[in-house]
Amino acid sequence: MKDKQGLIILAVILGILLIGAGIWGVTQNRAKNQLKAQNTELTGTVEELEALRTDLVREVDSLQQEYTTLAEQNTELQGSLSEAQEKVAATEAALRNAKARSSSEINGLRAEIQQLMALKAELQENITAVQAENDSLRTVTGVLEADLSAARDENQALANLNQSIQSEVERLTLSNFKATAFQVDLERGNEKVTAKARRARTIRVSFDLTDVPPKYQGLRTLYLTISDEQGTPIQAANPVKAQTVVNNQTMDIIAVKAKDMDITANQRLSFVYDLEEKLKAGYYRVAVFTDIGMLGASSIRLQ
Repeated sequence: MKDKQGLIILAVILGILLIGAGIWGVTQNRAKNQLKAQNTELTGTVEELEALRTDLVREVDSLQQEYTTLAEQNTELQGSLSEAQEKVAATEAALRNAKARSSSEINGLRAEIQQLMALKAELQENITAVQAENDSLRTVTGVLEADLSAARDENQALANLNQSIQSEVERLTLSNFKATAFQVDLERGNEKVTAKARRARTIRVSFDLTDVPPKYQGLRTLYLTISDEQGTPIQAANPVKAQTVVNNQTMDIIAVKAKDMDITANQRLSFVYDLEEKLKAGYYRVAVFTDIGMLGASSIRLQ
């Protein structure tokens, strides 16, 4: 009985051992398979890591070179920065010194600038005024030039007229019987002298006769003639026609007035003629004749 129980226990133990051996075998097989898989996985990971390592080494080398270059540039820049900072500091110091030194100069310059600006404004006003005055003067100058040109023409006409009168006086007067201080005045109604054509009402002629030889003395008729610069007698209601003989030459004259006078050796004579019509502006010649020639003549200008 006891032997049978021992066999049973032994069989149970063997069964348990077999079961445990089977379980261990299975477990070992599984572990072996897992190790194989892990080995395969680790093998692939190592290859990738080696490739990654190679790339990283390359990048590290590149970064090292870049760092070296940047470090060198940084060193240079640090030197340049220091130098620039020194220059800036020196410049600022110089500027402060200059400001300190030139403070009074700046105030003086500001005052001078204000004076110059005031002077500039004054000059601009003066320039504007002078420009306006110059424009006015140019206008006036233009008018004056025109007046001067007209005056020159008038003077030339007067010179020509006087030359003609002088020639007539020399040709028509006797050397020992002629007038001196021959004067012609234009008068208004109140006997005041005028040169305006529209105001002239009377022509007054006066002259001297001196040292007249006895043969020319006595009662003689004097003739007053008035003609324009072309020699045309002015209009008169009752013109006096007469003749004068000089150097055996007879000359016809048309006078506006005739008057008998007693000629003496020395005397001052005058003629007064009231104009019948207003004369136009221009030049006129006034002469006094006798039957034996011209006593004197002169020119007048009416404006």
